[in-house]
Amino acid sequence: MTTPTSSETFRIDAVAAPVLEAVDVTKHFTVRDSLGRKATVRAVENASVALHAGKVVALVGESGSGKTTLARLLAQFYPVTSGQIRLDGTSAPAAGRGYFRRVQLIFQDPFSSLNSLHRIRHILGRALRVHGHASTKAEVHEKVLELLRRVNLTPAEDFIDKRPREMSGGQLQRVSIARALAIRPAVLLGDEPISMLDVSIRLDVLNLLAKLRDEEGLALLYITHDIASARYLSDEVRVMYAGQMVEGGPKEAVIQSPKHPYTRLLIESSPDPDRSSGGGLRDASGSAEDLGEPPSLTNPPSGCRFHPRCPFAMDDCRRAFPERTTFDDGQWAHCWLHQHGRSAELENSSGKDRS
Repeated sequence: MTTPTSSETFRIDAVAAPVLEAVDVTKHFTVRDSLGRKATVRAVENASVALHAGKVVALVGESGSGKTTLARLLAQFYPVTSGQIRLDGTSAPAAGRGYFRRVQLIFQDPFSSLNSLHRIRHILGRALRVHGHASTKAEVHEKVLELLRRVNLTPAEDFIDKRPREMSGGQLQRVSIARALAIRPAVLLGDEPISMLDVSIRLDVLNLLAKLRDEEGLALLYITHDIASARYLSDEVRVMYAGQMVEGGPKEAVIQSPKHPYTRLLIESSPDPDRSSGGGLRDASGSAEDLGEPPSLTNPPSGCRFHPRCPFAMDDCRRAFPERTTFDDGQWAHCWLHQHGRSAELENSSGKDRS
């Protein structure tokens, strides 16, 4: 394994250039407390992610880890504090209609992201007209029907004149996806698009996103806290903790052999009927650790932000965020264990037999 500089960015495909990427982006928000005092929320720090045509990147982590903020930076809903957003290899232009033709965000809650006063005909038709993909009434009608069929809302004629309140959550999320597709984007950013849906229909939406990746070559960012759905849908996995990108690589490598203690914690904490114990990280003596809660982002820990919860923390973890360590299969991690030759301690820490 090698340890490249922090400026190097891992590529999913060494040949094809990414359609959209964030390069060392940082986002800080200024807020005021109840007494009017200013504070800085350090929501994202030096995070990089590249999205390629026909590939799905899953961004996983606990609530508050910065996943949604990073997606909104990619969608240009927020300006970056530092770093770059690049579209088609060049610094992205100011947010506007041209940018939104290429990049669309699918929101977590379809009930609040669609106007309940309008019929589906209007919701999808307006997106087509605004972006110049339909003009006449007949043309709008036919293209709305086509969009409904593309997201498996069939027969389309049964849905075109419904209002959102007359539809289920799964149907509404399909309408949200259809509205994004109406723009003919190159990139879809899915902010936990299945988390508010019934378990029985989540797989249908995941299969729809996979179909769009395979048949239309869309680049997809899939944000989730669910390791199982990330494994099902994605090609690559990125792990965020408290605003820092801590691990990434091919999904099977990351899930089968995590190189960062936080990634292992996420995986061991996921439900598994085959696990007899509670899972979780264990220290060198084999004792399970009580890892506490994520830190406040207004006063985050120095160095690696996971170190107050990490059973392997050392002085370097408190001093500085580690450089990236890259492995032969393309997996990488920011963890001092690999810098100090202590990788075996992490490998032996699991409460679960992974063989």
